[in-house]
Amino acid sequence: MTWERPRVNPFRGWGQRLMAHAARVCGVRIVSWNVNGLRACHQKGFLKWMKGAKADVVAVQEVRARPEQLPEELRAPEGWNAHFSPAERPGYSGVGLYSRQAPDAVDTMLDVPAFDAEGRLQCARFGKLLLVNGYFPNGNGKERDNSRIPFKLDFYRRLFEVLEAPLRDGTPVLVMGDFNTAHTELDLARPKDNRETSGFRPEERAEFSRLLDAGWVDTFRHFEKRGGHYSWWSQRFGVRERNVGWRIDYVLASPGAMPFVKGAAIHAKVMGSDHCPVSVEVDPAIRRSR
Repeated sequence: MTWERPRVNPFRGWGQRLMAHAARVCGVRIVSWNVNGLRACHQKGFLKWMKGAKADVVAVQEVRARPEQLPEELRAPEGWNAHFSPAERPGYSGVGLYSRQAPDAVDTMLDVPAFDAEGRLQCARFGKLLLVNGYFPNGNGKERDNSRIPFKLDFYRRLFEVLEAPLRDGTPVLVMGDFNTAHTELDLARPKDNRETSGFRPEERAEFSRLLDAGWVDTFRHFEKRGGHYSWWSQRFGVRERNVGWRIDYVLASPGAMPFVKGAAIHAKVMGSDHCPVSVEVDPAIRRSR
């Protein structure tokens, strides 16, 4: 992985200093959202939502646009630093990171051309904190035939192989995004109907279990043991209203990060995409840990 300083602006003005002070006092909110097309989500009120979300970092997936294709208010919102990693293929994949404080460095590469071409990753450093924004592949092929599951699992393994050293040395790491996998039967409304569907196949669930066995913590499940909480719904009529969904968006914490995580949430009432945002609240000291 090659680190570079992002081309973003540092804090400016009293308003931003006051927000930084509030974060030190109240904690830091980090939000992840698959926006299913950032320009489309913008038309449905993305910036209005972001203004009221009280977030310090907003990681977005499935941007589906190059930075120059975004309107100026999305590319460089006032009061935010922005960084984007687009796919080579037009209108496909892509991730973005908005932050009140400029990251110290950002990397977007796994050094595997097939992965790096799809714009699925940002690894940003904020002091000691390593924040990873990932858009994990869907296992469905062009014919909805599960043919891309091996590619998906290879992406999982490569990313968490890269993160093995910081996991073991106690670095605080948060990995967030659309993982495209419901881990257990609690994480989707109709598990019996979806056992052969990518996102709930045994090999996908086993890979997720392997991550947790290695020490990663599913932050939402750490605080909430009950089912019925989902982050994605089919766009078929009435499905979201009946809460027939899947929980496939996560924030995973390393053992070095978990002591600083004070809460986790799914914001199911936020509209604008077929996914909803998920978030964690962390102690600001996470940036200064170790």
